[in-house]
Amino acid sequence: MQDKYFSFEIEKVCPVTGARAGIFHTPHGDIKTPVFMPVGTQATVKGLRPTDLDEMGAQIILSNTYHLFLRPGHEIVKEAGGLHKFMDYNKPILTDSGGFQVFSLSDLRKVSPDGVEFRSHLSGEKFMMTPELCMEVQEALDSDINMALDQCTEAGVTREEAEKARELTKIWLKKCYEAHHNKEHVLFPIIQGNMFKDLRAKCIEDCIPYARCGIAIGGLSVGEEKEVMYDILDFMQPKLPENMPRYLMGVGSPDCLIEGFARGIDMMDCVLPTRIARNGTAFSKYGKMVIKNSSYKEDFTPIEDDCDCYACKHFTRAYIRHLINAGEMLGAELLSIHNLRFLIRLAEKSREAILGGYFPEFKNDFLSNYKI
Repeated sequence: MQDKYFSFEIEKVCPVTGARAGIFHTPHGDIKTPVFMPVGTQATVKGLRPTDLDEMGAQIILSNTYHLFLRPGHEIVKEAGGLHKFMDYNKPILTDSGGFQVFSLSDLRKVSPDGVEFRSHLSGEKFMMTPELCMEVQEALDSDINMALDQCTEAGVTREEAEKARELTKIWLKKCYEAHHNKEHVLFPIIQGNMFKDLRAKCIEDCIPYARCGIAIGGLSVGEEKEVMYDILDFMQPKLPENMPRYLMGVGSPDCLIEGFARGIDMMDCVLPTRIARNGTAFSKYGKMVIKNSSYKEDFTPIEDDCDCYACKHFTRAYIRHLINAGEMLGAELLSIHNLRFLIRLAEKSREAILGGYFPEFKNDFLSNYKI
């Protein structure tokens, strides 16, 4: 997909799975795909500096429109020169529309074709997030990738509810597109439809006319079994545009990362790696490790022997366990560094395997060792 500011080139496709290796060209740098994107909801990846992100190989991060709209306010960020200057991060930034956050406020919101009326989770103050305002806020934030306002639904809703959400998402997408004027930003439409395949197919058709150089899949990992998510992705894979990045939103456990890449997904993100880090848990190639447990009290080995992250190169399980149990901030920071590097490296290895022609073997080997 060629564009003055954004373009996507596919370097290789796995003939067995459809996994893709590519390069997404953006105004703030190239992104080698597949890629895992750390989440910096409030204009920061919790506890980490931009230099930490650079050292772990992060190529792009996320921030959130809803949260930054409420605090400090998009006008403040604009006055600071945009998110890149505000947070001193010079690589690509994607901003979520806030649709998922508003979805989470089910008791505090009301949806209509005009937008979403909601009450702030901070102050209780009432706001109306329209598609036009959503674009205005993201324009002020000056993020590279802007997400369209969408309505997400949880697993288990009725077909009627899912269809209403899909129709609202379609109406809002058209309004977002018409209000999106900055060509140095790219708008990603979001495919909804819950677990109903025909609604997913309809929503793909709704989104394609508005997809300039990127399309997203929302409304998965919302309570359904992983096998259901994989089945929906399998159904959508041949229907998605081939010439632009495909972004699976809010999905990021190691097994889901591999399974997503195997279904042609190029970009993924999740708060999981930093969230479990704050609870004293680490990713490993064999599954999650609860480092705060007593079994690691006298374990003077790294979290993983073959990990190249700062935490594993300098500290032991015993030390990190001590920090977590003593309530020291550094413990959560070190585990966050490890967990993010683990997923970034998993994406890097997946890319190498696709380019090298051995992705199916790599996938099977990883999943056979990783215990959920």
